Amino acid sequence: MAAAQGVLVPAPSRRSEVAPFIVMDVMQRAAQIEAAGGRVVHMEVGQPAAPAPRSAREAARRALDEGRIGYTTALGLPSLRARIARHYRDAHGVEVDPARIMVTTGSSGGFVLAFLSMFEPGDRVAIANPGYPPYRHVLTALGCEPVLIDTDASSRWTISPEALAEAHAVTPLKGVLVASPANPTGTMMAPEALARLFAAAQDLGIRFISDEIYHGLDYAFPAATAAALSEQAMIINSFSKYFCMTGWRIGWMVVPPSLVRAVERLQQNLVISVPTLSQIAAEAAFDGADEMEAVKHGYEENRRILTSELPKAGLPEFLPVDGAFYLYADVGRFTDDSAAFARRLLDEAGVATTPGVDFDPVRGHRFLRLSYAGSAAEMHEAVERIGDFLRRG
Repeated sequence: MAAAQGVLVPAPSRRSEVAPFIVMDVMQRAAQIEAAGGRVVHMEVGQPAAPAPRSAREAARRALDEGRIGYTTALGLPSLRARIARHYRDAHGVEVDPARIMVTTGSSGGFVLAFLSMFEPGDRVAIANPGYPPYRHVLTALGCEPVLIDTDASSRWTISPEALAEAHAVTPLKGVLVASPANPTGTMMAPEALARLFAAAQDLGIRFISDEIYHGLDYAFPAATAAALSEQAMIINSFSKYFCMTGWRIGWMVVPPSLVRAVERLQQNLVISVPTLSQIAAEAAFDGADEMEAVKHGYEENRRILTSELPKAGLPEFLPVDGAFYLYADVGRFTDDSAAFARRLLDEAGVATTPGVDFDPVRGHRFLRLSYAGSAAEMHEAVERIGDFLRRG
């Protein structure tokens, strides 16, 4: 603590010294431009433009009209947990015991619970590079060591069993986290690739976490769940993306049997329970699948627009656009500073994107992530603005 005029002022802890989530800074700058009367096409934040399904909103209204909204158990509403288990049977043909399902405050809460229940301070956990920034930031804040495994086209930008074994041989790993579809790339692991990586992790004694929050948003081929491979895989999922419920802050975990009580104890102490209103709405969201499929078809059209029109505008190089709602574009022919490039693109062209350095501290200086979760009209407008910007130089 530092002294200021005789008063002890608390200094930030070392564990709080994590990098910012740059996309939120971009979002703030875009809001300033809009507040000043400017027009911004938002391609920075991974947030659906569509609302939660009508069934979810109506269930929440009924619950509010009925009165008191109290705590639930730490694990979550039994009916919601049973409905999530049914989802695995319906979507993947996998039987999951509802006792293994934990409702969480978004996938973010799920990652904190997973890391705390699986790892000790100092443990090394492998993640793909590029990857979602809070993976490494939360691990760091909890005293663990994120280990970035660089990916490339040879493995379709996913961690291969060979790369995992090589990293483990240098210094033993305690965990590996994979995402399919992935953020920021939008690439996916084929079912056989996911199975091979899980088997390699098991053989090496490495715990396995599968981020499946973009499941449902798959275009190239159906997404595979690690729940089909083993009860020992930790699954993280969310209602934020496919069900368009970002602000409701609700997700779930499928927990290995040996960790259920540990995760429950952590949840009891950290948050008591997930907001009840969000749980009620989430259960009803499953009844809005037709509505959500229509939203997904809109993303598919946006994907078609960008993949066909961006090359004509001057951005021909991007990673496989398999799923989610992201396109990860190589802008190396224009810049070696994607952060400065993204600032110029926002300030001069009114298109908000996220610099690759948010996701990849090694090669991200030559990439931008573009979210196509908006409307088709916005995609056409963005392409036109980007093309004009690139031609101006």
